[in-house]
Amino acid sequence: MANQQQSPSRQLAAKVIFAAFQILKEKGGEAPGREVVAEVGRRVQLDDWAKAIFEKTGYIRWQSLLHLFSIDCTKAGYLLKKKGIWYLTSEGETALTLGEVGLLNAAVAAYRRWKGEQRLADSKEDQDVSDQTEKSQEATIQDIEQIAIEGLKKEIGRKNAYEFQDLVAALLRGMGYYTPFTAPQGKDGGVDVIAYRDPLGTVSPRIKVQVKHRESAASVQEVRQLMGLLQKDGDVGIFVSSGGFTGDAKTTARGSHVHVELIDLDRFIVLWQEFFPKLTDEDKNRLPLIPIYFYSPSI
Repeated sequence: MANQQQSPSRQLAAKVIFAAFQILKEKGGEAPGREVVAEVGRRVQLDDWAKAIFEKTGYIRWQSLLHLFSIDCTKAGYLLKKKGIWYLTSEGETALTLGEVGLLNAAVAAYRRWKGEQRLADSKEDQDVSDQTEKSQEATIQDIEQIAIEGLKKEIGRKNAYEFQDLVAALLRGMGYYTPFTAPQGKDGGVDVIAYRDPLGTVSPRIKVQVKHRESAASVQEVRQLMGLLQKDGDVGIFVSSGGFTGDAKTTARGSHVHVELIDLDRFIVLWQEFFPKLTDEDKNRLPLIPIYFYSPSI
């Protein structure tokens, strides 16, 4: 389909989807979805029509189209979305060579093939209406999920280092561990939390946890310091860093002869959400969550 034959909405969708893919590629293949959307808004030339707000939903037209057609891209295997993070797949990177219109058309065609296999009995008109409704629902759910994650990140960012350390200990208790030791305020002794599978620490693994709460990434030297503390058989290290980890730190942890698990802020939030129902009321109050249930369309 040539560009001049497309509707204004499809033309706009092609531009913003293509820009989002380019941004993800420049960022190494992954980035928080809200950062991608914000960058698209700065990079793509948008007129008043594109920036118009829908009265019923309060959404901006170009953002709605980006979220809507990103569903086609996920079904085409070009894009992955997990807990607010967008990932560009190798297929998506290859699809960039198709250009703006070609990329979108390929994604839409892949979505329709997938959907057609499920709804062979529906008329084309029924399929189109249903597709738009279901994609809009899923896009809305993903947008709300991103807002929730950003809210959790901001709330965690307001906590001091010892409050974040207490969150980590609470998460471990929710996962079924005992935490007989949490470092008091004062000089950093290297281990911030010790966790056992049983009250006495007689059952492996015995976990030593290092916690860093700051914007900068944990360094390879800091990861090696934790490794040096894992001296007994059955010792396992966990390094929780709200600022993430440097590339060298990740490589060193993967190649280590001792088990050191790295947990960044995104993964911490995923684990907190997963094990929140198992926390005590006291621990839940450290970072409260409210479950909200949506109908999940089968797309």
